[in-house]
Amino acid sequence: ETKTYGSLIEVSEAAREAELVKGLLESAGVSAMLKDETLSAVTSPYLPTGDVLVMVNKEEEVYAKKVVSERKV
Repeated sequence: ETKTYGSLIEVSEAAREAELVKGLLESAGVSAMLKDETLSAVTSPYLPTGDVLVMVNKEEEVYAKKVVSERKV
């Protein structure tokens, strides 16, 4: 289930990969931010507080999910 936060949409919740996914999206022209699920605030993925979500604007959801799903690991 996709989580929404106002005008933001979750596109990834892999805490260890959050910073990499954010960089991937930004290199594809998508504005992205990280959100810590425990703190319920945008924060650094290096804090050991819980899952870190990668969030994008709703308008970029489809493209962002496509970029993430097509990434090469």
